[in-house]
Parts: sequence; structure tokens; C-alpha cells
Amino acid sequence: MPAHHASIDPAEVAKFTAMAESWWDPTGKFAPLHKFNPVRLKFIRDTAAAHFGRDGSGLHPFKGLGLLDIGCGGGLLSEPMARLGFAVTGADASEKNVKIASTHAGIEGLGIDYRVATAELLAEEGLAFDVVLNMEVVEHVADLPGYLAACARLVKPGGLMFVATLNKTLKSLALAKIGAEYVLRWVPAGTHDWNRFIEPKRLKALLQDNGLKPLKTQGVSFDPLAWDWRLSNDTDVNYMVVAGR
Repeated sequence: MPAHHASIDPAEVAKFTAMAESWWDPTGKFAPLHKFNPVRLKFIRDTAAAHFGRDGSGLHPFKGLGLLDIGCGGGLLSEPMARLGFAVTGADASEKNVKIASTHAGIEGLGIDYRVATAELLAEEGLAFDVVLNMEVVEHVADLPGYLAACARLVKPGGLMFVATLNKTLKSLALAKIGAEYVLRWVPAGTHDWNRFIEPKRLKALLQDNGLKPLKTQGVSFDPLAWDWRLSNDTDVNYMVVAGR
């Protein structure tokens, strides 16, 4: 099992394994991710298209490029990335998540290489990808520097890593922790530990320490009037960092 690696927190793996049956239920425990998905998918597509000189509006604009979705869960990002033409590898430390992701991809007719694996294990294999998606994972790992060091090794020269996470601010404590878990009940109580949230400055420093150059920091905000997510200049709660090698 991959859980011997220092970055893996068995309690976090168990937490998401327990919810695994709900991955593809848009009204279930992962409903916030289903709601969040369109805005982050567009951001990934547009950013990657500009970086690699591809026409993002094409049918399979990223054909010929490899993508790793680390901490892939049930495959909510892996599947649309495969439809965009990427050769997708999805990795998760939870065997149950990987089984559900594989089954769903099979039903959809998508050839995604799903693995029960950690970033460290993949890096030890010498694998590397044009794009590494590291979305809503870093706030759940036990050894953040070690984890990001392994992830950085997985980015090919000229490649990109996308990291999405939560800022460590009083605003994120109020909205992403207390509000989302206990007031609105968007996610189960205990889903997040505010002490593991990370400031953009620290995240970018860790990426730089491992040979990646931060290229862009993008805030993502929830619009209560439209009841939807949108890209914004506000990085106080949710944000994404794009880094290149």
C-alpha cells in the first residue's frame, strides 16, 4: 500500500474513502466540488492552451500531452481532462476512490490510467507529465514540503503544475471551515483542518524550493447572489497557483 509515505495521513485517506460512494452524486457530499468544477476546468483549459500554444476551443486540444491528476478522488477532473485529449493518469491513496473512478470512466468509455499510488511512489518510478493537477490536496497531507518535493519531480521540463487550496486567514476560517461545515453544511464537519491551510506566499516558496517557477496566482470566490463560483482577485479563501518548470 502507498500509505507508508510520510506525506500520507491515514486519517485523511479514511475520511475520503468513507465518502467515496458519493463522488458522482451532484447533490451528495461532494456537491460543492461539482459546483466548483466548471470554473476550475475553464481555468485549467485556458491556462494550458496558452502555455502549450493549443487551441482550447478545439475538440481534443491537448492530444499528445500527458496529465497527472494527483489525489484524483472519484475522477471529477480526470474525466474532463481526458475528453480534452490529455493522456490522463489519476492517482489516489484510497483504493476505494480508485475503484469508483475506474468504474465510472469505463462506463463513460474513457481510457484513464487510474492507480492506487502516492506522489512519492510515482516519482520513484521516474514518471513525469506535461501537466500535474494538484487540486484541493495540499491541505490534507501530513508532510507538505515532502509531498510538494515529490510532486515537483513529476513535472516535465516546460510543463505546468496547478495547485488549488485554501488560504490560512481569518476569512477562510469563518467561511471555508465554520461556514461551509457547520452553518451551510456544504461539506461534512471535520472535512478541513484550518491549521493545514497554507498562505500563497509559503506555497509559492515551497514550489520555488523544488525548481518550479510560480507563474500565476488566481483567486476563486463564491458569489452568493448568483449562487455560483467565479474567478476573482480575492485569494483570501480559495486560490490556485500555476507553476512551471
